[in-house]
Amino acid sequence: MSKQFLPDDSIELDRYSTHNNDVNDPRYRQFVSPITNDILKDFNQNHIGLDFGSGTGPVITVVLKEQGYNITTFDPYFDNRPEVLTATYDFIASCEVVEHFHNPRLEFQKLKSLLKPTGKLYIMTDLYREEINFEDWYYKNDPTHVFFYQKATFEWIKNTFGFKNVEFNERLISLIN
Repeated sequence: MSKQFLPDDSIELDRYSTHNNDVNDPRYRQFVSPITNDILKDFNQNHIGLDFGSGTGPVITVVLKEQGYNITTFDPYFDNRPEVLTATYDFIASCEVVEHFHNPRLEFQKLKSLLKPTGKLYIMTDLYREEINFEDWYYKNDPTHVFFYQKATFEWIKNTFGFKNVEFNERLISLIN
């Protein structure tokens, strides 16, 4: 999105405040399960994680803490604790966040710097594909969705920021250090 059309903080905060992110809702837990299942498979309770863009209901954090995992949260609107952005993490989860980045290059540089050398960044977003009719695509209708990604975009991110690999599993994209 052109910078002149980017939503300001008050518009974003109003929109995000309408999200009903109940951490006990089984449907919400199911929605984030591609991330939580992969983290449970790839890491153990001795690893440290970050839920980046955790929102009003940090369900990823709650699910993993229920399994004994050490994970902390960060959200610029609802859990703004810059001190957690000075540590490094074995894994970072970012669910329905990257499409809100006003400056994706800066944000991906930050995320990469927060990962340990063997870390993994888990992202959930809806990828744009050539066969999608953009005019009819539901994902573009959210006024806070300002950047859309394709598989090629994540290949570029992998190469530009020095990730070793990128994996795609439907809406789950994993960038591996």
